[in-house]
Amino acid sequence: EIMPSLVGSEMCIRDSTKCAREMKELEPIVTAYREYVKCEKAMKDAEELMSDPEFKELAQEEYNDAKQRLGELGEQLKILLLPKDPNDERNVIMEIRSGVGGEESSLFAHDLFRMYSMYAESKGWKIDIVNINETELGGIKEISFVVEGNGAYSRLKFEAGGHRVQRVPVTESGGRIHTSAATVAVLPEVEEVDFQLNPNDLKIDTYRSSGAGGQHINKTSSAVRLIHKPTGIVVSCQTQRSQFQNRDYAMEMLKAKLYQIAKQQHMDKIDDIKGVQNEIAWGHQIRSYVFMPYTMVKDHRTNYETGNITAVMDGDLDGFINEYLKKKSQGTLEK
Repeated sequence: EIMPSLVGSEMCIRDSTKCAREMKELEPIVTAYREYVKCEKAMKDAEELMSDPEFKELAQEEYNDAKQRLGELGEQLKILLLPKDPNDERNVIMEIRSGVGGEESSLFAHDLFRMYSMYAESKGWKIDIVNINETELGGIKEISFVVEGNGAYSRLKFEAGGHRVQRVPVTESGGRIHTSAATVAVLPEVEEVDFQLNPNDLKIDTYRSSGAGGQHINKTSSAVRLIHKPTGIVVSCQTQRSQFQNRDYAMEMLKAKLYQIAKQQHMDKIDDIKGVQNEIAWGHQIRSYVFMPYTMVKDHRTNYETGNITAVMDGDLDGFINEYLKKKSQGTLEK
């Protein structure tokens, strides 16, 4: 007699949780639509007042303001009504790897990590470093980290790809301009129900953590490296206190990568997910960062650009992300 009531209670909890999640997803759409309707009414009222000479100038100003806001809300609604990715509300696993350019590319990879850290901070998200390979000059050869927060994947997933920088490196004594590259991979964190991992497919190595300048060093073999034998994918974690914690983090990263492969159903995409570095020529990166001889950051998918490179490197990325969403809703993204 007890079991049916328990089952019923669990179903009610699941249903209420589902309803709460759906209401949260619909709330920004409803809010934007209500403001859209208010703007339409404000335009109509101002238009009627323009026939009165006494209020014509004021009414014209109110009409123009409402019209501009109406256009902004229309674009916002197009973005909000785009088909939802079921992973949008999940946490994010990000990897940044230095590419062509030697030490300068490692310094640029460090700058990219700082940029994403500051963007996450502005959104109230939390960052947890999983694995890092630093250079003696403060650069990063590769870093893996988790971004925890509502809607993290919905925003950061568009950052995946090649990033290219043009500047005079701090390592350059002659003042010559160099170009270098780094790549960014973005994966949604997955749950156990999403992907089952066969233990027989894994090779697990342990080793001592290490880092430049004495950072992240552990005298015990607490760092963990997982190798997925069927695909050759390798993930490592060395920043947690215990071997068990490092293993759990590494397992989550591996599952995320394999889940992505399973979604794509194309084995020729494995290299992309493994983070294999190919030379990224100009015109093939998603974004370029120019410090010299002028300042500009340009997204080559949308042609959105800004000259305020300092703000971008300090985490001001919403302009790029919003423009991408806008072009996506219009179907006008560059191939």
